[in-house]
Formats: sequence, C-alpha cells, structure tokens
Amino acid sequence: MIRRLAHLCLTTNDLERIVAFYRDKLGLAVKFRFAAADQAIFGAYIAIGDTTFIEFFDQHLAARQWGGDLAPLTNGNRYGHLCLEVTGLAAFRESLLSRGVEVGDIRVGFDGSHQAWLADPDGNRIELMEYTHESAQLAPGFDGVVRSNR
Repeated sequence: MIRRLAHLCLTTNDLERIVAFYRDKLGLAVKFRFAAADQAIFGAYIAIGDTTFIEFFDQHLAARQWGGDLAPLTNGNRYGHLCLEVTGLAAFRESLLSRGVEVGDIRVGFDGSHQAWLADPDGNRIELMEYTHESAQLAPGFDGVVRSNR
C-alpha cells in the first residue's frame, strides 16, 4: 500500500552548490550523504519533514557508481525518479504484477531500505521503498554517510 511520497530524485553537475542552496538558503537539513567505495561523495539526502526527502546525485559520479546516462544536463531534464513509500512491499509488488505492471525484484539499497523499481507509461522511473529498522532515513539524528561496498 502506498503511504506517501518518500523522495524525489534530481541530478546535478554541482552537488555542493545544490546542497548549499537547500541547506543554507532554504534551511533544510542534510540527513546523510552517499559515498562510493573510493569515498567520493556522490549524493545527498535533504530532509523536508517527517520521512519526506529530496535526493540529489552528481551525474558523473552516480554514473560511475551505477552506470547511466551522461547526456548533458540542461534546465528541465534533471529528474531522476520519484520514490513512493510503501508498506508491505512484497504483497504490493505481487498485486502490481497481477495487474500486468512490470516491477523489478525487491532488493536492499545501501541505505538499508527495501526497494523495487518500475516505470510509468511515459518511462518515468518510480522507486517503491519500504523503510526498515536499518534505514538511514529513520535513524534518529543520523547525519552521516552511507557507504557503498562496490
């Protein structure tokens, strides 16, 4: 069952500039940052309130981490994906499959949350996320770095 929008993911070519804007100008807190195995910081989670966030990734460093498109970024094409917080992810995934929706397998992200991926009819990526007791998003006062092991 869908509970709420968990986060919106946007791509940038200047991670520190965008984080500084949301942190210093809008007054939002950085919940955590993403670090690659080589310790390069390639993403940040900005807390909006409750369990809603904006997720930013540096385009080139994220592509180095996971692969992906390196087309030039211009205003208006920085959307990465939207993430819906769900409960009962396994059962919800099965219900989507039974309705003919193509949904990827459930996996654990390195933030500790369970996730599955799909796309809408226009190809916009959608992440379904179920928080766990290990989710960095829910760790009280956590403002550290979640690290990749690859």
